[in-house]
Amino acid sequence: MKHTLNTLRQQAIASSLFPPTSLQEAIERLGFVQADPIRVPARAQDLILRHRVNNYRVGDLENDYPSLRLEEDFLYAYGFMPKSTWQLIHPRPESELSAADRRVFDLVASNPPIHPRQVEAYLGRTREINDWGGYSTGTTRTLQALHYRGLLRVARRDNGIKLYELAIHQYPSVDPAERLRQLALLITTIFSPLSDRSLRTILSHLARASPALDGRKSIVTQLLKSGDLAHTIVDGVRYVWPASAPVDYTPNETVRFLAPFDPLVWDRQRFEHLWGWLYRFEAYTPPAKRQLGYYALPMLWRDEMIGWVNIANSAGNLAVEPGFKKDVPLEDAFLHEFEAEVERVRLFLQKRPGND
Repeated sequence: MKHTLNTLRQQAIASSLFPPTSLQEAIERLGFVQADPIRVPARAQDLILRHRVNNYRVGDLENDYPSLRLEEDFLYAYGFMPKSTWQLIHPRPESELSAADRRVFDLVASNPPIHPRQVEAYLGRTREINDWGGYSTGTTRTLQALHYRGLLRVARRDNGIKLYELAIHQYPSVDPAERLRQLALLITTIFSPLSDRSLRTILSHLARASPALDGRKSIVTQLLKSGDLAHTIVDGVRYVWPASAPVDYTPNETVRFLAPFDPLVWDRQRFEHLWGWLYRFEAYTPPAKRQLGYYALPMLWRDEMIGWVNIANSAGNLAVEPGFKKDVPLEDAFLHEFEAEVERVRLFLQKRPGND
């Protein structure tokens, strides 16, 4: 089949927006769900999952997490992943624990699951500069470091705050080269199809996720030569996807408001090439310089990203303000589907009892 921008768009939508299923199965199929703490109108992980999980409500992931086969960790970003993904990024290089690390580790071992405030109550409170230039408590930083090393895991969350327990090491004996191959194919699947340039950039993040794995710069070339990755060139850009991944495309007749970190949106270069305009995440942009809004959600209609919406939810009053980059659809089908998506968001934002 000769690929065009239109067929690439269809392939991207069909690969990512599969029919809704269970929460466990959706995350297994996605392979990774990026997390973000901003709640306007909901956290990114909830906004991503609502399109892919039957009857999903805000907070379902946090509420159900302890009973699911999931982990929190860093892949190309921080988020939620099935055990199968977590096992590919571990083990990470080991080093001897410092005295401070050992005190926190022992405290978690004897008090699982433990809240960071409990650690502070035992060990005191200090402040350290975090990865974003702000401040975190010293105990939080130590908990995060032990989690990164695979010694702790997130047991559950309490209103968004991570509670930790000891991790059980269950790393299958997989050759590092095979682990890298599987990780590269996983990331390609998440963003299928994507340019080989974008894939190489995303794989560079494995320097943090799996620093012991060598060969990140050459793995894409190897997968193309082996036939594990299929490819095509459109407008001088080479796009790749797993050769074994079937794509069952059915016409999309639905309006969807997508999260800024949704797999369809995440790669900004692909977004601009496929849909003809540059989406910007402007939560950290000074208000005077914002063009779309604080937390603009790209709006998909059929096979086109026609614009975005900003959503405000105050005391149950939902306000949805659209903006358009393409011609405003005037047909009744769009107007009906737009209102249907607004109602889906309204229902999604109604927490289940116990999801507070």
